[in-house]
Amino acid sequence: MRLQTLLLSAAGAAVLSGLALAGPALAEDVVQPQKSQADPHDHATEVEEVVVRALPLGRTGHDVGSHVALLSGDDLVHRRQSTLGDTLSGIPGVSSDTFGGGASRPVVRGQASPRVKVLSEGAGLMDASEVSPDHAISGEPLLMEGIEILRGPAALLYGGGAIGGAVNLLDKKVPTRVPANGGEGVAEYRRGSVDNEEAGVVGLTAGAGNFAVRVEAAARKADDYKVPGWDEPRLDGSYNETSTATLGGSWIGARGYLGAAYTEQTSRYGLAGHAHEFEGCHPDGDHLHCDSHDGHDHGSHDGHDAEEGEDGHGVPEVRLKSRRVDLRGELRDPLPGIENIRLRAGYTDYEHSEQEGGVVSTTFTNEGYDGRLEAQHKPVAGFKGVVGLQLSKSDFAAIGEESFLAPSTTKNTGLFVMEEYEIGLWHLEGALRQEWQEASALGLPDVKHKPFSLSGSAVWHFTPGWSGALSLSRSQRAPSAQELYADGVHLATNTYEIGDAGLHVETANAVELTLRKNEGPLTGSVSAYHYVYDDYIFARTLDQFEDFRLIRYSQADATFTGVEGELTQRFTPWLSGTVFGDYVRGELKGAGGNLPRIPAARAGVRLEAFHGPWSGDVEYARTFKQADIAAFETETPGHDMVNATLAYDVDLGPVRSQIFLRGTNLLDETAFNHASFLAETAPLRGRNLSVGIRARF
Repeated sequence: MRLQTLLLSAAGAAVLSGLALAGPALAEDVVQPQKSQADPHDHATEVEEVVVRALPLGRTGHDVGSHVALLSGDDLVHRRQSTLGDTLSGIPGVSSDTFGGGASRPVVRGQASPRVKVLSEGAGLMDASEVSPDHAISGEPLLMEGIEILRGPAALLYGGGAIGGAVNLLDKKVPTRVPANGGEGVAEYRRGSVDNEEAGVVGLTAGAGNFAVRVEAAARKADDYKVPGWDEPRLDGSYNETSTATLGGSWIGARGYLGAAYTEQTSRYGLAGHAHEFEGCHPDGDHLHCDSHDGHDHGSHDGHDAEEGEDGHGVPEVRLKSRRVDLRGELRDPLPGIENIRLRAGYTDYEHSEQEGGVVSTTFTNEGYDGRLEAQHKPVAGFKGVVGLQLSKSDFAAIGEESFLAPSTTKNTGLFVMEEYEIGLWHLEGALRQEWQEASALGLPDVKHKPFSLSGSAVWHFTPGWSGALSLSRSQRAPSAQELYADGVHLATNTYEIGDAGLHVETANAVELTLRKNEGPLTGSVSAYHYVYDDYIFARTLDQFEDFRLIRYSQADATFTGVEGELTQRFTPWLSGTVFGDYVRGELKGAGGNLPRIPAARAGVRLEAFHGPWSGDVEYARTFKQADIAAFETETPGHDMVNATLAYDVDLGPVRSQIFLRGTNLLDETAFNHASFLAETAPLRGRNLSVGIRARF
């Protein structure tokens, strides 16, 4: 708590100090697209696109067959939330499986973990977020330079864990260049009304000669957030306190760099919807047996709810600690025929305990590594490509009352190759990946799988500024340790989970069509896709008692069909309008019905305007009722969301700074998220006004 207060105070002081030094406009510490030289306005909407760092061949999003989205610059600064899922939710095709205020994971085209891989500059995070939605992703949005979202064949390079997509977190923790003036930094401080949030970040890069060092820290503290039209004025257990600190350094030469960084994160957040009244439930065949509830007083469950937690909170909470080491490097022209070699690796020692009244009930640990080595060859007969090796290992354990998963080890080895070829107006891509995965758990049989994936795409630049893309892929994913070995009560999601060690690989055959426009007053893209899954692995609900469900990981054929898009029309150099939306339908083949927790369709409009140092936007989005529900689900009503931003660039001297005001859910609507395990019990935040100041120096 004292560390958080110091960090928040330091962030505020750093911002004020920067303003005292004065500075021109724009307040983001990120790599920005270059402004069009033809447009004299600083905030022109027509920009050159940034190279996508998750793609090894250095392509832009307009030049690849897959759909790639990038959140950076002012958009990222203004839209940052306490969790990664909430930060990304609203991008077409991306939503989140919200779990109170402390945890939410991205949901991409209706798919969540373990089919959506979260990466730190290409290396897996190796936390416990893939096991349950109540486990926070260890990436801190305040420290991110940008976020890339890959959908379709491009994500294949990162393995079966990215069969639904990959989210690549971009940061500055490992310097890749020496600052021109010997040093550069960023500071931000912000306050929010709906949960009394206070957050700040400070980062500094310094260097001389061939060496550069990066120091950064971030902290946030938020109370339970307000919910409109609900039984209680605030959602109990939605508070969040997090501190993150990083120290990194690099040796940088004329042909590349080699660097490392150490990051430590501590977090404390509540578990909304966590109930112990179903502890005695157990399976009896395909049915639940909960006779311990006969005459049971649900107001006190073995003392769990009789005591309040620390600081007056009467709900279970997570105490999280993550230690991570990142190793990154790149070497250009290392050998004849090789353009560059790139290294990305991470080692994580992760632990979190779930506590009640100061007593630890369950401890989750994950220790592991994920690393990849890529070599890009020089053009051969017109072909450019990259070959690579990826190695990962995860030792996971859950010890205590909710030890629904025996201690397990998962090892994965992957070999991949990607090639591209230009012919006339066509850009062609192809990729292959072979994996070998071994999973073992204490007292249970070892399981081995060999998933194989391939993809191909063609981009046709049929007229200046316009392109069409067709992508085809066949991706395979090996079942996770949880899907293989789970057996026990998982109170965070109100389920009893049963795994199946006999599960085999699932296969997704996908086709995607994309139309893009990247020049002129009208820009944007629209994509339509269809995924056919053979042996899709999902949590089938077998029985339900009140809000508690018995689930078994099963396999069946399934389809996902959807469309997503965003189109922006620039009316004048200072005014533009955008329409956006997405829709996905997930179904089991035959008479199997709908798949669970599929996000509802969305559509919206946004206006953006700029004048001198002022900039702003107003956005309206409609989330429709989700009536295509799975067995044991209930319909989720639709809701309207109005958000707006107003920003002012301060020009005082050698510091670039910006003051901003962001309002979300301005209509103060009661909103529910169908993709969440807590869709019926945890509404989204009410009206929130967030004010912040960010300075770069």
